[in-house]
Amino acid sequence: MARIFKAQHFSRGARMAAAAMLTAFVAVSPAHVALAQGPASVADLAEGLADAVVNISTEQTVQARRTIPMPKLPEGSPFQEFFDEFFNRQNNGEGDDGGEGGSSPRRVQSLGSGFVIDGTEGIIITNNHVIEDADEITANFNDGSKLKAEVIGVDEKTDIAVLKVTPVKPLKAVEFGDSEVIRVGDWVMAIGNPFGLGGTVTVGIVSARKRDINAGPYDNFIQTDAAINRGNSGGPLFDMNGKVIGINTAIISPSGGSIGIGFAIPSNTATAVIAQLREFGETRRGWLGVRIQEVTDEIAESLGMDKAMGALVAGVSDDGPAAAAKIQPGDVVVEFDGKPVPAMRDLPRMVADTAIGKEVDVVVLRKGERVTLKVTLGRLEEADASGAAGEENKPAEEEQKTSEVLGMKLATLDDTLREKYQINAEVKGVVVTEVVAGSSAEEKRIQAGDTIKEVAQEPVTTPEEAAAQVEKLKKDGRKSALLLLANPNGELRFIPVRIDEEK
Repeated sequence: MARIFKAQHFSRGARMAAAAMLTAFVAVSPAHVALAQGPASVADLAEGLADAVVNISTEQTVQARRTIPMPKLPEGSPFQEFFDEFFNRQNNGEGDDGGEGGSSPRRVQSLGSGFVIDGTEGIIITNNHVIEDADEITANFNDGSKLKAEVIGVDEKTDIAVLKVTPVKPLKAVEFGDSEVIRVGDWVMAIGNPFGLGGTVTVGIVSARKRDINAGPYDNFIQTDAAINRGNSGGPLFDMNGKVIGINTAIISPSGGSIGIGFAIPSNTATAVIAQLREFGETRRGWLGVRIQEVTDEIAESLGMDKAMGALVAGVSDDGPAAAAKIQPGDVVVEFDGKPVPAMRDLPRMVADTAIGKEVDVVVLRKGERVTLKVTLGRLEEADASGAAGEENKPAEEEQKTSEVLGMKLATLDDTLREKYQINAEVKGVVVTEVVAGSSAEEKRIQAGDTIKEVAQEPVTTPEEAAAQVEKLKKDGRKSALLLLANPNGELRFIPVRIDEEK
């Protein structure tokens, strides 16, 4: 039973405290109270947008296989051969009549969401994973009508698909808004088809922006606590002005239902992709021609940077735009086309969103100096992952001289070691022949057969040169040495190794 207190039952001190709290509450402006309470209703907004949101149903023919488990028989059973033959025939799709008794094709249906962005042309947006491998796609509208849809283009990297229907009359359409102006805490509304329950409206706030969930190379998701479930994929996320600021695409959930962590593709990412899919049927992204890695705190310290930022260039494609512009391994890209590069994962998205053939300024940190280079972007194509074969050499008879540096035994790379570790002919530097257990080098997974090409961005060809560079860093007060390593195939990576443990 609830307990009811009357005012006179409180002490004088309690009444004074309550009065102070009431005064503080009254002092809050009405605008702040309204913001704290959220929108009074989204009924008018939802009613005006519902007709532009569609349910996407797909059908796909799959070959179903029925596997019949074979019973366990006593070892040496006389029925073993009979059962082997019978169950092999059944599981290979042969019935008793020699037909396809063990398997038969079946139709599989799936459901998702989408929304119309061009009512005259009949253009609908959804997720690629909603319609992937579908034989038939149907758009189901709020008024109960249905239209067959065809695929105009898809982009697997951002999980966007553009569909087209042939409307008998102009369809209700919605517009994209600016996802860059959306703020954490802003109210948003999702309309979709969760679990096949079409026309479902949910409301929440923007929980975070620029989320990376390892879904693809251009992750930049809006996170929301508006309920998003299976079937919401491909549906719109609206702001309170009725503009689409995201495409709902993923959730984090141990049960498959909403736990308040959903993700949407930002509209500013989607619009560029959609425009290309509508025009070309494919995406055409800019290409810089570099292999990059994250600038960690250790790497930043070893390069003398004030803070970790930008993208560290670990390799440059021989015939790419970066090579033509003289970008080098070891450069840290800190600005691209006039915009700062906060972290490694930001650069691929910035490059991909830039027009092919455009000349841009790329600012790099090179040995502590800012260098501005002009780069004309190429077009991103599927890379040819062919590798050069290692050169066969005769082993030398003389014993290798090694030196221990930073917990590694190093030797000059010659024909003997090149053959021993199968190191490509193009690789130059100082080869690692052994890694001391418990050392920082072991922690960073450096292993025998790796070749050190640079120490602190200075080329080295002998163990003595590597040791001299480390000594110089120690005198300069550096806590780690930045090594440029090549594996036997020649793939490059930067690794910071602690030098405070060096004797």
